[in-house]
Amino acid sequence: MNKALINIDYTVDFVDTNGKLTCGKPGQDIEKEIVKVTKDFLKDQSYVVFAIDLHKENDQMHPEFNLFPPHNLEGTKGRFLFGELHELYQEHKDSSLTYWLDKTRYSAFAGTDLEMKLRERKITEIHLIGVCTDICILHTAIDAYNKGFKIVIHQHAVASFNAEGHKWALGHFENSLGATLV
Repeated sequence: MNKALINIDYTVDFVDTNGKLTCGKPGQDIEKEIVKVTKDFLKDQSYVVFAIDLHKENDQMHPEFNLFPPHNLEGTKGRFLFGELHELYQEHKDSSLTYWLDKTRYSAFAGTDLEMKLRERKITEIHLIGVCTDICILHTAIDAYNKGFKIVIHQHAVASFNAEGHKWALGHFENSLGATLV
């Protein structure tokens, strides 16, 4: 079975203490696991997607405009991967095993070529890590479920600024989407 890792939104704006929409300590606490899982997938020669939120400044037509403060703005350091993951990506960014995916919605599938990239590689199982468990991880998992992918959630490599939402999402992945939690 071909598998892929989708590393979602583990950026400065979502994780750093001074990030524009940070989940703070919960996101920082998973850094070692995020890096470990990513290294393991690269070592196994598996496909690794960095699905990263992209917003344009003052885009009043974007549905998130009135929900959240501006974050992950195009051309800012807020879009850089957080911590050691940034260096790991820099080492492997030119590899055919990695793919940087700009996404403009919660789901990494919405309005992107992610499904095409996975299907052309005959990938049937996706592993999800990153932030936020109850927003972008959740919406990506739901789309993956609806598209027939097997879903694996690395529960020690996902986090949110909402502890209750995080816990709820983990249950939803397992009980409603049939995801495997590892």
